[in-house]
Amino acid sequence: MRMKAILGDITTLSVDAIVNAANSSLLGGGGVDGAIHRAAGPDLVHECRLLHGCKTGEAKITGGYRLRAKFVIHTVGPVWNGGHTREAELLASCYRRSLELAVEHSLESIAFPAISTGIYGYPIAEAAAISVSTVGDFLKVRPLEVIFCCFSGKDLAVYQAELAKES
Repeated sequence: MRMKAILGDITTLSVDAIVNAANSSLLGGGGVDGAIHRAAGPDLVHECRLLHGCKTGEAKITGGYRLRAKFVIHTVGPVWNGGHTREAELLASCYRRSLELAVEHSLESIAFPAISTGIYGYPIAEAAAISVSTVGDFLKVRPLEVIFCCFSGKDLAVYQAELAKES
């Protein structure tokens, strides 16, 4: 399996695709979503308008425009409601659908942020466990280079601990 966690700014990575933790409109917002839209430039929001939004747990792909990444895969994570409204299932679907799009477009490398852990409130430990497990299962069938790009040292430590369990 080719998974690793790094501390960094996902908008600067040279990978085939970066994943955007988007809202359902796909038209930009706060956190990583806003950062990706700002870095990619106005052509990204124009293409996103043509996609007519995205449902929670689903993913859609656009060009990367001014980013180093060739593509942006937009996925809408669940809002944390205590874990009783299919949050784990929907979060796992975000990672799986993003990886499926990467394979459909013959991509070899993809970088994920910690989906739903910002303003959507998903606890980082639970989110990291779901993401590493879901991606690890996928990579057993379809090899890709996967980077978990963490925004804080605290998040990085959580991801590194999860990755250590997988190896």
